[in-house]
Amino acid sequence: MLGALARWLFKVWGWRIVGPVPTVPKGIWVVAPHSTNWDFPIGLGIRPTIHIWIQYLAKSSLFTWYAGWLFRALGGKPVYRDKSNNMVDATASLFRESDELHICIAPEGTRGNVSRLKTGFYYIALKAGVPLILVGFDWPRKLVLLSEPLYVTGDYERDMLPFYQFFSQVQGVKKDWLRNWERTGIIEKS
Repeated sequence: MLGALARWLFKVWGWRIVGPVPTVPKGIWVVAPHSTNWDFPIGLGIRPTIHIWIQYLAKSSLFTWYAGWLFRALGGKPVYRDKSNNMVDATASLFRESDELHICIAPEGTRGNVSRLKTGFYYIALKAGVPLILVGFDWPRKLVLLSEPLYVTGDYERDMLPFYQFFSQVQGVKKDWLRNWERTGIIEKS
């Protein structure tokens, strides 16, 4: 029921998906830019449109006693930033134990401007041996851009070059991490 509503709203709002829909059983869906709360309903509309159940990681403060059930029902998994835990190892283990799993991560970590990306998504993909699927929210054109699955090798700069090239084509908000790369060609590692 919620999936049908999300798919309908996605189409009514005029959004389209451009790019290959991956056929891999596991993947980390890397979404950028994350600049508005409206990214969430757009993301919910993608899943039923492409028929892939993509779960997501979100800050634990969203999982309150009154709203946590809804975020979990929509595929959310809380991230506890205040505790010292190793999210990379825990998430990589979750991938290794699952036959099929898709998780969405926003590596900017915030809707605000950032000069560097968080790199956990990269190391999860490396440890779990799963591909990155890049997802660009192109607000001016109302497009969701999808990439081919991108497998990482451990050579961060070489692996991230197609990542930066992909997000450079997305129109709309560009945060400092991408503007700096477009200006200098240097891939920053946090």
